[in-house]
Amino acid sequence: MANTKTKVTKTTEKDGRPLSSRKSLPSLPNGKSAGFIPPHGGYKKLLCYHKALVVYDATLYFCDRFIDKKSRTHDQMVQAARSGKQNILEGSQASGTSKETELKLTSVARSSQEELIEDYRDFMRNHRIEAWTPEHPYARCLRQLNRTENANDETFRKGIEHPDPAICANVIVGLIKVTCYFLDQQLRRLEQDFLKEGGLRERMTRARLAIRATQLPHQR
Repeated sequence: MANTKTKVTKTTEKDGRPLSSRKSLPSLPNGKSAGFIPPHGGYKKLLCYHKALVVYDATLYFCDRFIDKKSRTHDQMVQAARSGKQNILEGSQASGTSKETELKLTSVARSSQEELIEDYRDFMRNHRIEAWTPEHPYARCLRQLNRTENANDETFRKGIEHPDPAICANVIVGLIKVTCYFLDQQLRRLEQDFLKEGGLRERMTRARLAIRATQLPHQR
């Protein structure tokens, strides 16, 4: 990954940290919308997006080194990594007019990560590479790195670029697991938001009723 760098977006909360996937996403400045279309398109504030971006860059580098470029596996792994990243973006952008679409695309992103981690497990099994246990010293180090504020591919560069494929594969598998965790958190939050606020039709109805309420006194 010598030529691939991830630039972390500087959008932050008041305390200077990136927004967590656990929180409702104020995608536009000040988190307010003048009409019934809610704020949307704020994927760069999501931790799940930043983790998926690191996984994508790492997978490109891994596949170019250890997987035959002419093989179907190479294309499938790269596409699964891209899908995991891209569907978060598309879902966030679509959320303005369809919460259902946002949920579906976020779920697709989660499924793509699951497909990708299975490809890495296949690689490890076929090359007789042992998966790190949670208590493995390198696994503990990886967990600590994942807690680093604004962690990006530079944070994990030594592991991702290590000449030993056993270390590379285990590091990326660990990163995928973290990405899946944040995607699960995001899906639960989207479900809660939908139950609480409804979708576009409900917003349209509430907005129209509010307009009528302001017009009625003038019509009398």
